[in-house]
Amino acid sequence: MSTSTNTKSSTSQMASDKLSQTANMASEKLRQGGQHFIADPARDIFGVLKDYAHEKPDVAAMWCFGLGLIVGWKLRG
Repeated sequence: MSTSTNTKSSTSQMASDKLSQTANMASEKLRQGGQHFIADPARDIFGVLKDYAHEKPDVAAMWCFGLGLIVGWKLRG
């Protein structure tokens, strides 16, 4: 009976280890996907907007004013 219990315990431990390993791999893949699909494009967009603001500061200021006006109007009402 003792070897049967040890075998079940060993199989259970192996399954638990495999599940933990799979969860860690999935977590790492999701982290990499989040970096690639969210952080990198956000950095690119902010870079483009920053360059545009340097090239045309008057237009960028008017856009900021207009967006601020609309957001403030919506928040107030």
